[in-house]
Amino acid sequence: MKNDPASLICQKILESQRIVVTSHLRPDGDSICTSLALAFMGEFLGKEVEIINKDKIPFPLNNVPDVEKIKIGQIPAQRFDLAILLECANVSRSGQENLDNYFKINIDHHHSNDYYADINWVDPEASAVAEMIYALGEKLNIQFTPQMANHLYCAIVSDTGSFQFSNTSSRSFNVCHKLLDHGASSIQIAELLFNNNSPEKIKLLGHVLSTLQMNQKGNIATITMFKKSMDSLQLKEVDTEDITTLARSIKGVQMVLFFKEIEKNTFRVSLRSKGKANAAYVSESFGGGGHIHAAGFTVTGEHKKLLKEIPEKVAQLLKKQPKKIQDKHKDTIPY
Repeated sequence: MKNDPASLICQKILESQRIVVTSHLRPDGDSICTSLALAFMGEFLGKEVEIINKDKIPFPLNNVPDVEKIKIGQIPAQRFDLAILLECANVSRSGQENLDNYFKINIDHHHSNDYYADINWVDPEASAVAEMIYALGEKLNIQFTPQMANHLYCAIVSDTGSFQFSNTSSRSFNVCHKLLDHGASSIQIAELLFNNNSPEKIKLLGHVLSTLQMNQKGNIATITMFKKSMDSLQLKEVDTEDITTLARSIKGVQMVLFFKEIEKNTFRVSLRSKGKANAAYVSESFGGGGHIHAAGFTVTGEHKKLLKEIPEKVAQLLKKQPKKIQDKHKDTIPY
């Protein structure tokens, strides 16, 4: 169909010469790697493409090849013909302040989206926005290079948790099959994403796992990362997703509560769940938000008291959560 969003986006890209790509605050593997792939696709078409994000790139994604192409800061007013926003439910989600007069394209795979752009392409069936950009590339007759394929493959592996999350589908594997045929290196991506830890990170893992506690039923686990542990290891920022994954792997555990100390008596609580346990529903009850299996909120209080009261409330929420699970993708806070 000529008027479907993907076709309209192709037409606008072909009509434009100077294009800027941006993504959401606290960028992740999908947004970062897809941005890079999209930039190289645009250059293949003879376009001038820049990537400008508001927030810095977290570890280990700051080691992704070509990451130096991503600039950090604000998009200048009226420098580009077109602005493409990836995974942004609205403009404010990008952190960009100068987009009012731009022609905007909104590409997202989350349910909750404000459809704010001149062209909106939202596909909640896609496991990652990288799947959508691959389809866009096929429409544009892009000759996918190993460089482009690697970035898109990395994006999908990252957003599906190495094909372990519930958003993994046959479509994910089909696109990855094609990307491998185009030269993506599954070994290189696995090394970058999962085998790139520092000795300090492994020591921190031991500190955090030593705090593991379970409720009496055995379906809720809690772990804590104290600021003093980070300071003693001279760590300022660290990817903790794999720590939570280890706790979630315990047999019978439906939900992990990861207490991360921000300052004295203030904790960011990351929720990771599996099966029918709805992390978004639980976090919203505490004023937070997120996805079905990944969400978060912030609490204040004495750690010992919070560690007793919050799991008890979570257990009650899990009993009365809606039977029908719908992922709202309410990305309101960092988690």
